Amino acid sequence: MSTPTSVFLRDPAAPATALCADIGGSFIKFGQAFGPGQVQRVDEVPTPADNWPALVEALTGLSTRWNGPGAAVPLAISTTGLFDHRNGTVNAANIPAFKGHDVAGELAAALARPVVIANDADTFALAEANLGIGRGHDVVFCAILGTGVGGALVVDGRTVRGHRGVTGEWGHGPITQTRLTLASGETLTIPRFACGCGQIGCTDTIGGARGIERLHSHLHGQEQTSHEILDGWEAGDATAARTVEVYLALLSEPLAFAVNITGASVVPVGGGLAARTALIAALDAQVRTRTLNSFAEPLVRPGQFLDNGGLVGMSVLVQQTPRA
Repeated sequence: MSTPTSVFLRDPAAPATALCADIGGSFIKFGQAFGPGQVQRVDEVPTPADNWPALVEALTGLSTRWNGPGAAVPLAISTTGLFDHRNGTVNAANIPAFKGHDVAGELAAALARPVVIANDADTFALAEANLGIGRGHDVVFCAILGTGVGGALVVDGRTVRGHRGVTGEWGHGPITQTRLTLASGETLTIPRFACGCGQIGCTDTIGGARGIERLHSHLHGQEQTSHEILDGWEAGDATAARTVEVYLALLSEPLAFAVNITGASVVPVGGGLAARTALIAALDAQVRTRTLNSFAEPLVRPGQFLDNGGLVGMSVLVQQTPRA
């Protein structure tokens, strides 16, 4: 079990209003919520990613341990993948245990408590829009730059829930350009790489950590991790700098397009690459040259809740969800 940590100060005598679980491909982070943003992370267990009965058992054990069996306090779940609210299903490539199950309905029955589910990009966006760097903004578009590219849209503090759970997915669709002219005058042709979604040329293929590695391999024939490439760029390595220049040119256009489409006035960034502050600052500078609106202050910024956005976001969502 992890050491309990409080995200926000709370009244120690106040009862929990919800339980929160952030289900990733490797671990389930578990917390108690005492109000929007008032979360105490209390537990962590491995995710039985390919075994549905074991996953139900893990969530049952966590819920019982921290709230007692059959209590009325709801369980709010943030998870990777697309959640379809019409039938309760979750489509998550790295958690095959979800496949074929009404996840929301079956868990509610097994745990004898209400269950609320949302995509992890949506929950991060809720946290940032209501309590983080998006607070006070009417329209917040969150960009997730992790292994791949994801996104979410929040308007007036609430996520926009699209058809079958698809909203803000700027990483998919064949929209990347193929011909670039660098600052040096060099002209490059970039292939439209095949994407895991089945399409070709998606931003997801070049925008995340694996995308940086793919571009570096294509440009230089070198196999390096994204961390090595970015460390080299920050240290002034010319080879890495060329890769990052191409990366920023390719990524800034679809992100600026997303800002124009949504009307967002701030773009919190989540995912592993959000911790690379120099990279995000460079991306922000290029995006702001391509948007229709002018932004005097940084538009694309690392999020405030990079480590606990799922739990914090669910503490917000559970308060926004009507109870039966």
